[in-house]
Amino acid sequence: MAIIPVSTLAALEEMLQNASCHLPHACLPILLGDRTIGHLVPEFTPFVIESLQDDPITHLNVSARGLSLALVPPAHLSASLRVLAMRMRKAGFIPAWRNEEFAFYGADGHEYFRVERAAFRSFGVQSQAAHINGVAANGQLWVGRRSESKQIDPGKLDNLAAGGISASETVVHCAIRELWEEAGIPEPIASTITPAGKLLICRPHPPHGIHHESLFIFDLELPNHLIPVNHDGEVSGFIQLDLAEAAARILADEFTTDAALVTADLILRRNRMA
Repeated sequence: MAIIPVSTLAALEEMLQNASCHLPHACLPILLGDRTIGHLVPEFTPFVIESLQDDPITHLNVSARGLSLALVPPAHLSASLRVLAMRMRKAGFIPAWRNEEFAFYGADGHEYFRVERAAFRSFGVQSQAAHINGVAANGQLWVGRRSESKQIDPGKLDNLAAGGISASETVVHCAIRELWEEAGIPEPIASTITPAGKLLICRPHPPHGIHHESLFIFDLELPNHLIPVNHDGEVSGFIQLDLAEAAARILADEFTTDAALVTADLILRRNRMA
């Protein structure tokens, strides 16, 4: 196995340390009670303010403090946010509409609302995703290449499987589902995933807003005879990389940002064990 240079390992460490970066100036805070849970980027703020002033939406109030969300039953707040999200979509501010909802969970673990998944970046609120590192018996990584038809990061390298956790879906259920849809990994093997930590990322994601997400990381050991095969059209193919080459491709910006962080985390963990 190729030795990874110390400078490369240091660069990967720095990448992980900078997973959450400073937000653009003049973002409008989104408040749930007294807690800031998200931000509207300056490009969205004038439209949202004018829309709510001209045609108020129940449970949403905009002021000098920010966009305040009322602490009401989740079903009621969800209905209000769906109205705002649809207005933003019609105005062209949410182009990658998915017709799928994510749920927002507070620090107490409770769900406070759910809304269109694409709107989570528009509102800059924290979503959740599962990412699975696939490790072959020979120690190499299985990585996928995203389809050129993907709306976000087409053609980039990705983890064996990864995906956002839909509302009412558990982390493990999401991981097992994505492993089958994206890589054709049958459930008896997929269910042997090993939890490997969590990363919190937060960064501007023009033109969609702010990507704020918890990445739940899993490792999966795959037998040599198993070759990943995509089922949902989101992956154009899979390749094997040793850890050194994966590190080099990360630093060459060949991976999606999220997959780069998850893969870097695995490389550093494996290097510490060596």
